[in-house]
Amino acid sequence: MNDATVEAVGKLSEAFEVVEDARGSLYRFHRMSGTADFTLGEAVDLLRGAGHDELADRLDRELVGRNVLPGRWTFQVVEEYDDDYYATFRRFVTEARETLTGGERHTHEARLKEQRHTQATDEP
Repeated sequence: MNDATVEAVGKLSEAFEVVEDARGSLYRFHRMSGTADFTLGEAVDLLRGAGHDELADRLDRELVGRNVLPGRWTFQVVEEYDDDYYATFRRFVTEARETLTGGERHTHEARLKEQRHTQATDEP
C-alpha cells in the first residue's frame, strides 16, 4: 500500500487511541463518582450519629444518589458513549483497517520500526 494510505490510516488509529484514553477517563469518572456517592452516604450517617439531623437530611434528600447530568447517572453516560460515539468510531477504524491495510494494525508503526529500529542480535 502507498505511503499516503499508511499515513492516513495511522492518523485515524492515532485519533482512536485518544478516544480509548477518553473512554478510560469516563470509566474512571464513573467509578470515582460512585465511590464519592457511597462515601457521602457514610458521611450522612456520621452526621446523623453526631446529632446533625437537619444537615444530614438535606444532604440525603438533595445529594445522595443525585443525577450527575439531568436524568442520568454515570453508568448511563458511559453506556451512551459506548453505544454511540465509541462504537461508531471503532466501526470506522475497523472498516479502514480491513479495506485499506488488509486488516493489518499499526501499519505506520511497523514501517517506523523497520526504518528506525537498531538491529539488535537478540530479536527474532
